[in-house]
Amino acid sequence: MTPAPLRFPPYPIRGVCALHRKQNCAPHFAEIAVDFEPAAEGFVFEVAHGLTVAYEPAEDLPRFFAAAAAGIEEQLSLPEHGVVTATRVVLRRARADAFGSHELAFRIAGYLAARKALERAGVPRL
Repeated sequence: MTPAPLRFPPYPIRGVCALHRKQNCAPHFAEIAVDFEPAAEGFVFEVAHGLTVAYEPAEDLPRFFAAAAAGIEEQLSLPEHGVVTATRVVLRRARADAFGSHELAFRIAGYLAARKALERAGVPRL
């Protein structure tokens, strides 16, 4: 009999920071800090109340945050992790740069944050 898959996260994992920076002719820059909280089921992403980011144009920020959420959710849903996603993710801090921040950079930062959280929870990498 195979064991039931691990629910992720098994406990709160707070202060997961991810920095994605690539410097070339098409630079990337995104930095996020997120908390992972156990939830009843599924994936929920929230932006902390009062979060401010020094970036212009500010109307780009919701797209960046949505991209980070998509990156986190995609990474957690990979079958090789063998987990059932039941998490509430709260974006606590973000940094963006006028010359390298875009949706792809934040999506990659989301991937990195999810990987770090999986490692902190002891989920083995296959």
